[in-house]
Amino acid sequence: MQKFSPLAAAALLAIVPAAAMPPPLPEVEGKDAATLQAEMESGRLDEGLLAAVYQDRIGRLDDYGPQLNAVIVNLSQTEAHAEGKRLYDERKAGKARGPLHGIPILLKDNIEAAGPWPTTAGSLALKDNVTGRDAPIVARLRDAGAIILGKTNLSEWANIRSNTSTSGWSAAGGLTKNPHALDRNSCGSSSGSAAAVAASLAPLAIGTETDGSITCPAGVNGIVGFKPTVGLVSRTHIVPISHSQDTAGPMTLTVRDAATVMSVIAGSDPADPATTEADARKTDYVAALSPDALKGKRIGVLRDRIGDRADIAALLGAALKQMESLGATVVDVADSREGLEELGAAEFEILLTELKADMAAYLASLPAKNGPKTLADLIAFNKAHPEELRWFDQSLFELAETKGGLDSPAYVEAKAKAARLAGPEGIDRLLKDHKVDLLIGVTNGPAWTSDLVNGDHYHGPSASQLPAVAGYPHLTVPMGAVHGLPIGISFIGPKWSDAEVLAAGYAYEQASRKRAVPTFRVGVAP
Repeated sequence: MQKFSPLAAAALLAIVPAAAMPPPLPEVEGKDAATLQAEMESGRLDEGLLAAVYQDRIGRLDDYGPQLNAVIVNLSQTEAHAEGKRLYDERKAGKARGPLHGIPILLKDNIEAAGPWPTTAGSLALKDNVTGRDAPIVARLRDAGAIILGKTNLSEWANIRSNTSTSGWSAAGGLTKNPHALDRNSCGSSSGSAAAVAASLAPLAIGTETDGSITCPAGVNGIVGFKPTVGLVSRTHIVPISHSQDTAGPMTLTVRDAATVMSVIAGSDPADPATTEADARKTDYVAALSPDALKGKRIGVLRDRIGDRADIAALLGAALKQMESLGATVVDVADSREGLEELGAAEFEILLTELKADMAAYLASLPAKNGPKTLADLIAFNKAHPEELRWFDQSLFELAETKGGLDSPAYVEAKAKAARLAGPEGIDRLLKDHKVDLLIGVTNGPAWTSDLVNGDHYHGPSASQLPAVAGYPHLTVPMGAVHGLPIGISFIGPKWSDAEVLAAGYAYEQASRKRAVPTFRVGVAP
């Protein structure tokens, strides 16, 4: 990773000729991509300086200062300025590519990007995994003019190695801290992506989710996170867990920015059969946004998934009143767990079986001839490297290795059961029986204290499982905070309703404005 020094600010000033750079350095804290784009379009800001300022901010807040450990590797100041200058010249030549032109973005480090950076999934086993390939979603971002600023830390192997893990920790990147309370967890597995956006280390990031890995860290870090319909976004050249549930998605400061990113990364990929319908289903997600999107909508509230905290219930109550003032009808849903007792076991069987098969397929696709090629190889590597197993074991890896193939009866049965329970008998049933357009829930409880010795001790509501297993869209938007710790509200819809879900969340966000500003304190607010 590029490191910050006391001379960093002076070096940054030296990058751009004094005559070309209006002092002072631009302020980017809390600014979303749409605001930055407007400033560049007006000439008040240029791409070369913008990228370098974010690089400087990573040095001051991630490497030094609070030491968030959100970013594993990033462009140097010279590289950031050069990349931004190239896009600045394009704009001056009348060739601006759209709303992401010149906007820096960070990638979760299980997503491949061409260049010198390895794609590690947080593991030392992949520390030399420099593939020279852009994942299709990265190629789309580059084509749209986005600057790939760096790679973010994550829960190692996207939190599928152990039941006793600490979210946000990886052997490659250390422990990511929550910028709202540095001793608190950033959730996972897209920990670094969420913490980085919350701390304005970049205005945008890409995360991935199998079950909760975008929405939980987004909620806990007080930002917007969107898990799209599985099959809307390519998974090629992304380190996998489960082809049934994996997807990439945007993590941003605003719903508009999430919609902007989705308009770029959505689309079919011949190498990913799940995306066959994506070109026909994608749309202009920004154009679909409206502050009136909740008017006339019936929204079902997942009352049995709120938890028992009165302060969180109060935040939800205020949010629902806000939605009613926007013209929505609120309907209580108290049976969202009915008949789903076997869903968890079925999902677990799917994830472990697909982990073994999908990981082998990914490792076999890597250009390097040496290195691990199977899950068994990863298990052996971890046993040979004590630093990997210092804080928690690899019990889930070892259990996955005992599973059969994708034709095993246990897997085939679990896959059919999970699809039925989460989709037709889960979200689809709830929408139909209660005559509602969308489901609303609490995304997360307050961030817990990080504890590498004992692992995660999260207690609180979660809305992730049903949309994760069904493969349906799930958006989280800031709803407020408890003792300074952010709480998110979830918007969930049927398959391919991504535009409607984003629009509903946008309408709520525009009326509520509940995003909290990180304090970088240790401990919680009184």
